[in-house]
Amino acid sequence: MRMRTLGRWAALVALVSSTLLAVSPAQAEPQLDQQVLFKAAQDPGYSCFRIPAIVESAHGTLLAFAEGRVDNCGDTGDIDLVLKRSTDGGRTWSPLQVVNRGGGDTHGNPVPMVDRRTGRIVLITTYNKGRADDKACDVPCPRTPHSQYSDDDGRTWSTPVDISAQAKLPDWDSWYASGPVHGIQLTRGRHAGRLVFGVNAETSDGTHSIENHAGLVYSDDGGRSWHVGAVNSYPHPVGGTYTQKPSEVTVAELPDGSIYAGGREQGGTDIGNRDSAISRDGGETFTRSFTTIPDLVTPMVQGSILRVGDRLLFSSPSDTDRRRWMMIRSSYDNGRTWENAEQGTQITTDWSGYSDLVRISGSKIGLMYEGGAVDARDEIRFARFDESYLGRHNSAGPSTPDVSGHADARVLGGASVTPGRFGGAVTLDGVDDYVRVPYDPAQPPGDGDLTWTGWFRYGATKGNQVLFWLGGMGTTAPQLWLRGEPANHRLIAMMTTAAGSASITSAQAYDDQAWHHVALERTGGQLLLWVDGVQVASGAAAAGSVSQTVSFQLQLGQRLDNQFRWNGSFDEVRFYRRALTTSELDAIRVRNAPAPAGQVLRLPFDRLHG
Repeated sequence: MRMRTLGRWAALVALVSSTLLAVSPAQAEPQLDQQVLFKAAQDPGYSCFRIPAIVESAHGTLLAFAEGRVDNCGDTGDIDLVLKRSTDGGRTWSPLQVVNRGGGDTHGNPVPMVDRRTGRIVLITTYNKGRADDKACDVPCPRTPHSQYSDDDGRTWSTPVDISAQAKLPDWDSWYASGPVHGIQLTRGRHAGRLVFGVNAETSDGTHSIENHAGLVYSDDGGRSWHVGAVNSYPHPVGGTYTQKPSEVTVAELPDGSIYAGGREQGGTDIGNRDSAISRDGGETFTRSFTTIPDLVTPMVQGSILRVGDRLLFSSPSDTDRRRWMMIRSSYDNGRTWENAEQGTQITTDWSGYSDLVRISGSKIGLMYEGGAVDARDEIRFARFDESYLGRHNSAGPSTPDVSGHADARVLGGASVTPGRFGGAVTLDGVDDYVRVPYDPAQPPGDGDLTWTGWFRYGATKGNQVLFWLGGMGTTAPQLWLRGEPANHRLIAMMTTAAGSASITSAQAYDDQAWHHVALERTGGQLLLWVDGVQVASGAAAAGSVSQTVSFQLQLGQRLDNQFRWNGSFDEVRFYRRALTTSELDAIRVRNAPAPAGQVLRLPFDRLHG
């Protein structure tokens, strides 16, 4: 994936050159600076630091919290809550101080928030009994929320108090987690001054989890007492599937005083790894229940939301299934739509995980995140930038019409239109060109029959090259893809569902730099591959949906991790949520005939816009 930053710099240079303006100090180029904030090698006494959370105090001091994991990097051992402070906007930081010592137990899931009326900083944490074997907490798991505070800008802290009777419902016995991420204080409407943070919990039958909950907890007295407010609950059968499981809830106040609650979607069958809900009564109820966001591409991981002016910022890794490529993406319509990975601003190409965002007094924004060259848990970093570094309403790239009327595709990396089999074609350079098809609700094929068909031409290079990829990646994520392998003299198609994987291969790769027509179908439980009107491969298809759980992606010309890039051309690409007949396939191949029934994508590649 090309960093959009490069395009932004090019545009900036062109603008300055064309207008012949000198850059004054007030017009300095947007900048990003980063530093390592927590790392075992520089903070003795800990094996690992995880779970960042950060706020700015009423006096402008940044308070960066993390879990200091004593014995190892696991979730259930001896864990302290630790803190570093910065009084200069994040340029320099104090030595580490322990705010809440685990003493052999797990004290984690930090949620700091600031009462700006009094200056008090409130910190919520969740406890459970520590384990030496690094195994998960038993079910039921007695997890208890605690609250403490600082009235001197984070220098000293009160003794933590158990708030289970206020901030946790009695049947939440299988799991409970505060945040982890900063909480907020409302500033608008009749609930102005209220403190709010997100929680998720589970109910057990005594042995297994049987219901998931995601909700909000609030205080109207500066954190002295708490109330469980809005809750969405999702029963699920033991060992069975469930539609949604929102967790690790982050909150932001919208301009009208509503609360946007964003969650990590943990393995539900609905499409997407993020979900969100809205409360319009200060967090007491959800006006709109949690709903997945199919096209906000991120792995299953915690993320952070922050409102800056008229837009929401979202921080998380931007790979579809692995924790890497930390990115900031914006929404300009209160979270209804989000920038895609080409529009967002990539902070690192390294592995990355949990994160939190903070507005710094003045014009800066801070991002505290887990990152590392080898593992996302290597260290916790702090990045500073201003809003101009993120750009604004960034281009999603040139588009080419989808004449089925669903979602015009984006042609990225500088790919061009060249003469094709019927009219124009798109030619990709094998370096950084590819085509992204934006999500449309009509596209996901689920567990039904389907057909992908189009023309291809390639052969200049012999590496593996992807024709198309739908769904996720890895060995278990639902997905469907087709690629050419010239060195292995074959085309290979792979389908993965919750039931397993199935693949079929042809006996040649068709890499002779001539045009060939291809069709891949799932029909009647079979996976069929046709080239130039001849069936060249067949086999049993994997049962079940190819488009559940993971963020929805449909790309031409590369794998989702930017590998196996296509060096050649495509023309007249179509996708159907049904199996086409052989006569329909012949008519499309010979005459480029229309076949609109069930069609959810048709890209003639005759022209590009923008």
